[in-house]
Amino acid sequence: MHVHVNAAESVDGKLSTREREQVAISGPADFDRMDALRAESDGVLVGVGTVLADDPSLTVKDDERRDRRERDGEPATPARIVADSRARTPPDAEILGDAAATYVLVSEDADEADVAALSAAGATVVTAGSGRVDLPAAFERLEDHGVERLLVEGGGELIFSLFDAGLVDRLTVYVGPVVIGGRDAPTLADGEGFTDPDAFPSLSLEDVERLDDGVVLTYDAGAEEQ
Repeated sequence: MHVHVNAAESVDGKLSTREREQVAISGPADFDRMDALRAESDGVLVGVGTVLADDPSLTVKDDERRDRRERDGEPATPARIVADSRARTPPDAEILGDAAATYVLVSEDADEADVAALSAAGATVVTAGSGRVDLPAAFERLEDHGVERLLVEGGGELIFSLFDAGLVDRLTVYVGPVVIGGRDAPTLADGEGFTDPDAFPSLSLEDVERLDDGVVLTYDAGAEEQ
């Protein structure tokens, strides 16, 4: 599986405010770039925190891109995927709508009633790991469902976990012209963090592109070489 992480952050590296409220960091050109990335993917993954905070649909918006996917024999929108260890995704979340297939990745410790509610709402529940979702194992299961090109859209806890597991192949970051601040505001890679410099993920800068009033940084994260 090829894993592409895409995110938008402020100049000071924040994804949103300390209240975890949605903030307009990028503009129309970057939204279109993100939509194009979705259209090129088999699945779009977010963490449950993103679902609870933003209730995204994660669909392809552009009609031409949707039509092109259908002409190629693919669903108009790629599968929506949530990393949700404790099955906290609300059964009425937008991500569970009928616009595309939805997979919820849970751990063995998820409440059985919550898992059943998600299944009843139309989700395919993938169980992997104890306590927290075992991402490598879950990704193998997703590959069995045809997900070979995975786009990850956040949040910071999930992105850190992916880097920690050595699963990231490509990283694109839009850096917008705003300063958010706040020591408790979410960043691109939250979680426990790395303490050993030798464990820091090594990135290779491939491209810098000016877009709207910010820049898009594209990195090779090297997971395929590990």
